[in-house]
Order: sequence, then C-alpha cells, then structure tokens
Amino acid sequence: MADNHGNTPAAWTAVAVSMVGFVIGSVALMLSPISIVLFWVGIVVAVGAFPLFLVLAKMGFHQESH
Repeated sequence: MADNHGNTPAAWTAVAVSMVGFVIGSVALMLSPISIVLFWVGIVVAVGAFPLFLVLAKMGFHQESH
C-alpha cells in the first residue's frame, strides 16, 4: 500500500461516495413512513465505494505522485 496515509484521489473518492451512501440511508430512515427501498439504495452505494476504491487504486490513483 501507499505510504501517504490515504491522501490520494482514490481514497478521497471512496470516502465521498461512502458518505453519500450513508446520507441516503440516513434520510431514508428519517422519512415518515420509513423508506426501506431508499435505505437499501444507500447501503448499496456505501458498500460500492470499496470496489470503486480498488478500481481507482489499480488505475494508479492511489499513489503519492497524483
């Protein structure tokens, strides 16, 4: 792994996508009535951040030179 403590475009993109997923899921739980479908969409988006990170890392965006 890179010796840059996660300050790379791949890490920031994965964190941003994951945060969007958590916000979607949180909003779904605050709705009245609760939207289970929207909640699961948020979960899928949040979990999808990890494969996105792996793809970006393989493309070279998890290196200090970027």
